[in-house]
Amino acid sequence: MPQRPRSVRSLSVLLLAGVALHSAGAWAKPARPEAPVVETSAVGPVDDHPVLREIAAQVDPAQLHATIEKLVSFGTRHTLSDTGSPDRGIGAARAWVKSRFEAISKDCGGCLTVVTPAQAVSGKRVPTPTEVMDVVAVLKGTEEPQRVIVIAGHLDSRVTDVMNATADAPGANDDASGVAAAIEAARVLSRHKFRATLVFAALSGEEQGLLGGKVLADYAKEQGWQVEADLNNDIVGNTQGEDGVVDNTHVRVFSEGTKAVETLKQANQRRYSGGEVDSPSRNLARYMDGISTRYLDNFSVRMVYRTDRFGRGGDQVPFLEAGFPAVRVTEAHENYTRQHQDLRTEGGVRYGDTIDGVDFPYLAQVTRLNALTMASLAWAPAPPGDVKVEGALKHDTTLSWSKVPGAVGYRAWWRDTLAPTWQHDRWAGDAATVTLPNVVIDDWFFGVAAVSKDGYASPVVYPGPAGSFVAVPDPAGP
Repeated sequence: MPQRPRSVRSLSVLLLAGVALHSAGAWAKPARPEAPVVETSAVGPVDDHPVLREIAAQVDPAQLHATIEKLVSFGTRHTLSDTGSPDRGIGAARAWVKSRFEAISKDCGGCLTVVTPAQAVSGKRVPTPTEVMDVVAVLKGTEEPQRVIVIAGHLDSRVTDVMNATADAPGANDDASGVAAAIEAARVLSRHKFRATLVFAALSGEEQGLLGGKVLADYAKEQGWQVEADLNNDIVGNTQGEDGVVDNTHVRVFSEGTKAVETLKQANQRRYSGGEVDSPSRNLARYMDGISTRYLDNFSVRMVYRTDRFGRGGDQVPFLEAGFPAVRVTEAHENYTRQHQDLRTEGGVRYGDTIDGVDFPYLAQVTRLNALTMASLAWAPAPPGDVKVEGALKHDTTLSWSKVPGAVGYRAWWRDTLAPTWQHDRWAGDAATVTLPNVVIDDWFFGVAAVSKDGYASPVVYPGPAGSFVAVPDPAGP
């Protein structure tokens, strides 16, 4: 969902920038090309939904606190910890999450199906074969059940030594916060019916090598799911960094720039014609940015143009490697004394991932962002397929696409090649092509979104394999 209109803060920044350019005088850079005015007879359905504000209001910080408090009570949730005890270890934690999903399902008349996909795994951080099990609740879509939107957090925790499976590892923020967000999203969204399927997941094995993410990605492929979005929430509850700076108004959304499954031929095409900043994951991040701008007060997305934090990883990676769009959601200002640490006080500094390091009103805002994104995506049509753009040696640009079920029309978008978000749009109606007069293809990036009769829009799809929301193989032949 592209942003419109811009916030007052953004306007202030633009005004300051204008003053600076005026002061620079002749030294200012030439202005970027202005978007021509494109006449249109209709603007399409209005993209404003009071029900999303109602969903946001239903997210409860007290529920999030209760979930994290319970998960911390299991002592450690290390992947290699006890699976037989009823009150300590990863087994007890998984059983409790399963019971929580089942209780939510009971409240909605059995609307959730709870499954526990698992694989036996061994490797560098799993020296003996160990069952890695995820706990997953599925809210089946009414019209497109195979189209799936996922929210996930990882249940396992750790201390300084990644192989220490016995020491207390509360993991309140890393990543009970993400699991709490998934459970609370399930509680709130289970009160509604959606066109597409919603999946709420508590993953295991992240700290031992992103194992739970792979288990779920493999399960998705086995089930034939068409995963439109995986929202991986990992470390989403802290607001104060080691430097004392508090940021409770932003959350970072990391997204890959080029597809992990891109072929060599597709990469060569992209390097020439563009698409480096328009993977489906990147446009999913833009969609979340638009959700925060429109529906959340004093809370915004900071898009980061990386798959993950520098030199680090998360459970979104196995989804990307499976060809599914995915992002990582992480707090704005991390505190590394609270991550992967033995519980101790050293040099006057308290180390360890304890519950007092979680800011629950902030976590509630992150949860709202996730829940609204999932609801909006699931009520919207699927992203249009086979999006193409042409206009070489012309003053006009033409976009075309394949229609999708549930769409009453399509909106063409374009933006300056240096702009982070979509800027200009034209309603195309129920057509499969649109021509933009006097919009020169060389100067802009283009995309198309599908729109439902009540105004829910899909993410914008950039043309070609680089932007497609499904993995596209190379055509046959030379």
